[in-house]
Amino acid sequence: MDIQAFADRRARLLRSMGRGIAVIPTAPERVRNRDSHYPYRHDSYFYYLTGFPEPEAALVLIAGDSPQALLFCREKDPDKEVWDGFRHGPEAARATFGFDAALPIASLDDKLFELLAGQPVLHYSMGHDANWDDCLVKALNRVRADVRNGVHAPAEIRDVRVELDEMRLVKDTREIADMRRAADISAAAHRRAMRATAPGRFEYEIEAELAHEFRRCGAQAPAYSPIVAGGANACILHYVGNSQPLRDGELLLIDAGCEVDSYAADITRTFPVSGKFSPAQRDVYELVLAAQRAAIAQIAPGQPWDAPHEAAVRVLAQGMLDLKLLTGSLDGVIESGAYRRFYMHRTGHWLGLDVHDAGEYKVGGQWRPLVPGMTLTVEPGCYIRAAEDVPRGLWDIGIRIEDNALVTADGCEILTEAAPKSIVEIEALMREPGGA
Repeated sequence: MDIQAFADRRARLLRSMGRGIAVIPTAPERVRNRDSHYPYRHDSYFYYLTGFPEPEAALVLIAGDSPQALLFCREKDPDKEVWDGFRHGPEAARATFGFDAALPIASLDDKLFELLAGQPVLHYSMGHDANWDDCLVKALNRVRADVRNGVHAPAEIRDVRVELDEMRLVKDTREIADMRRAADISAAAHRRAMRATAPGRFEYEIEAELAHEFRRCGAQAPAYSPIVAGGANACILHYVGNSQPLRDGELLLIDAGCEVDSYAADITRTFPVSGKFSPAQRDVYELVLAAQRAAIAQIAPGQPWDAPHEAAVRVLAQGMLDLKLLTGSLDGVIESGAYRRFYMHRTGHWLGLDVHDAGEYKVGGQWRPLVPGMTLTVEPGCYIRAAEDVPRGLWDIGIRIEDNALVTADGCEILTEAAPKSIVEIEALMREPGGA
């Protein structure tokens, strides 16, 4: 872990604040049932600035002539550590993670009064967490109640995420390295899933192959609930049941990626359960692959965010006309939005600490231009549900192809290239020993 990188981010945020105080809490633990919790995942904004992985913690930044970074965290507790594992405690956390000071989280309520007093601006994500909102409002009201003693509370509250979103949009070398590793592990998991797929197996068996490869290779967790969707299930965009048998002659769509040191990969591949595409499946697959190639060709510095999507839509819409899914002219089906019946989502999103990562897509009402260091997904698709006006040979074909792209100085690098996506590559892999 590069502790200096976290310190540099805090310093950058402090400079942008000018004066004032920022409060950035981490995520709470969540109860799954009775006394069992969901696996803990820290808040991404908090982690981006601290690298501190424990729950019950908050970062306080004080900007001004003598900027400070304070961590509030759990105290050492040998008895609880026997049950729940290691805790840094304030002193070790200060030394290990490079804060100016660290204090017990139990002292935060009282310290907030002292820290907020006299500050002109509070930088905080109001509305993000109701419990923290209540804590900050009570502290502000306590400061306001002391006005007769010459104390004043912050007159303004600004959303600290606005500046942090801009910072998180462009990844540094450490972040890119983590994302490359997440992409490599996720690609290996997709290759394993292809080899393991065969008629008669169940979607959940293939999900298990993904999970095994993620952990075997050192990823901490899936970055999101995997989609393992056979046949018509692939036409459900957020299908996560993963419970049905895989049938000969159908396709399997897998949307899955892992998280490495908090950074996500997000890959989708679609392939035949039997190991060989039918002619109709091949036609739709080649259409989606051509749309993705057209989108990737638009990823370069200076290009507007929407350029890859527009390129993919033109290819997909023309293909829908060629496949007799739509009638009319290319411009007509695009302008009317008729293509959205079979392609109803956009072609990508930011990627990073969150699968749908932080950052605005428009600035001043215009699509944001891409710059080196941005990371995004490229994921066109075509989803053809059974219907009387759809050629029967195309019924229940759902295909999405998704890769992760890093914007470079002269174009882009596809981080997930190791996951096979051409028909030749997929069919060859599935013919290997252990394949379908």
